[in-house]
Amino acid sequence: MAGLSLRCGDCGVQLRSVEEAQAHAEATSHTNFAESTEAVLNLVCADCGKPCRSQTEVDLHKKRTGHAEFTDKTMEAAKPIDLEAPPKPASEAMDVDASGSAEPQELVSPEVNKEMLGELESMGFSTARATRALHFSGNSTIEGAINWLSEHQEDPDIDEMPMVPANTVANKPSLTEEEKKIKAQELRERARKKKEEEEKRMEREREKERIRIGKELLEAKKMEELNERKRIIELRRLEKEEEKRAREKIRQKLEEDKVSYSSISISGIFICC
Repeated sequence: MAGLSLRCGDCGVQLRSVEEAQAHAEATSHTNFAESTEAVLNLVCADCGKPCRSQTEVDLHKKRTGHAEFTDKTMEAAKPIDLEAPPKPASEAMDVDASGSAEPQELVSPEVNKEMLGELESMGFSTARATRALHFSGNSTIEGAINWLSEHQEDPDIDEMPMVPANTVANKPSLTEEEKKIKAQELRERARKKKEEEEKRMEREREKERIRIGKELLEAKKMEELNERKRIIELRRLEKEEEKRAREKIRQKLEEDKVSYSSISISGIFICC
């Protein structure tokens, strides 16, 4: 069976034609390509006609526009790859839109902020993942890209280099008012959730501190009660010893008085005689 697409062995992205593979190679310096019997997705929005090449693009389009219905025209757009045909210039690459008509279109990887791309790569993310995250998160902040990666890490095409028409790279259209509102709402919702999580974390820390202080107070109270019992026991011991010494003095006094009385009695008897 003839191949329906070309897969890049370096990043895993699927390409519809030799021309797309050439454009991808020029943009990424990847050179390892192989035929695949799996066709590149062509999911067309029923509301605006936008074609999406992956489920991730579909999800992003849904979030930005609220459009929910898509038609799968993958097999309509799929054509066998002809590796023997002479390569056409990238500017003559053909792409099929929602209506099925062919339009010249050159696909390239999107331009992203090089500094943020390098920072993401230094964190251990691959070039394809970092580029995809920056592209679909608005190419605005590292935090936004990381949040996008955490939400889409299970996407099957997460390691595929995103491809966009060349003319959109040079002249990227601005967001519509509706898309701006949706994006602003997403940012507010994300900030709210982050604040709630931070408040919950702080409350847990405060609860741990209250428990720790309570335990310390309880231990201090137990120690104070123990010391008080020891003090009372010691006082009672001293009192008993004092009583014992007092009784001993009285006994000795009685013995002395008894001896003195006996001596006086004997002396009186001798005098009488």
